[in-house]
Parts: sequence; structure tokens; C-alpha cells
Amino acid sequence: MPRITPNLWFDDQALEAAEFYVSIFPNSRITDVLHYTAAGPGPEGTVLSVNFELDGQPFTGINGGPVFPFTEAVSLLIDCKDQAEIDHYWKKLTDGGEEVQCGWLKDRYGLSWQVVPAGWEAIVNDPDRERARRATEAMLGMVKLDLAALQAAADATD
Repeated sequence: MPRITPNLWFDDQALEAAEFYVSIFPNSRITDVLHYTAAGPGPEGTVLSVNFELDGQPFTGINGGPVFPFTEAVSLLIDCKDQAEIDHYWKKLTDGGEEVQCGWLKDRYGLSWQVVPAGWEAIVNDPDRERARRATEAMLGMVKLDLAALQAAADATD
């Protein structure tokens, strides 16, 4: 199967955004920068697109102008191994961005991210429906997810 590469449309910040993202994620790098030619449609010599990898996952950022801004309809999910990792990515990605809810945030470029503990689905989808309900209620009241609080809510008894 061919590799699928998310293509992120920026106004004119693709290189800046790629540099920001590769500074946050380990094993990440910019692999190529393409510039507009005299053929346009952008000014000759300005950045057209940037290819980069975030921990081996390829992405392309394109400077296509303000026509298509990011919306919450698409987000990138980060499965974090523990609370320290959640806290790390949350702090870095909300710098200049905004916190939303239930582990969602928007970074300084408007791109939506979900910063969640690995295996969180098992807690909110527990076969014990009361346990799942308590965990889900707790999650819906959170902005940044707190793994210990989710677990405590799931384990509590009414």
C-alpha cells in the first residue's frame, strides 16, 4: 500500500510551523523545502511547501494562502505513555495556541491536536458501564486530560 502523507494547508507559515513541530517531537526533521518559481502562483523564491517528519511520520505543509483555514474537523492525535508526556506535549503545543476541552487543543497555527493517554479508550469503553460512565463524565469536565483523575473516577463507587 502506498504511504499516506497528511498535507497541511497554511497561509504562509508552512516552514515556520514545520520548524515548530520538529522542535517538539523526537526523531523529527525537515526533509525538503520547495520554493515558488516565476510560474507562481506565489511570489518567486518564497516557500511553496515543506516536507517534514514527526517521529518518522511524513507530513507536507503547503503555503496556499488564507483560502482554507484549519478547523476541528481534522485533528492529530498523540498517544502519550504517561502523564508526564501528556503534560510535555500539552505545554509545547498550547504555547501561542489555545486549550479546548477533553484533551483537545489548537496550536498557534490553528491546527487541532488531541493529547491523550495511550489506552484511554479502554477506560471510557469499559465493559462495566458504570465505570465507563464515571470515567467519561470526568473526561468531559477536563481540558487537559489527567490520567490519574480519569482512573480515580472510573474506580470510584457511587
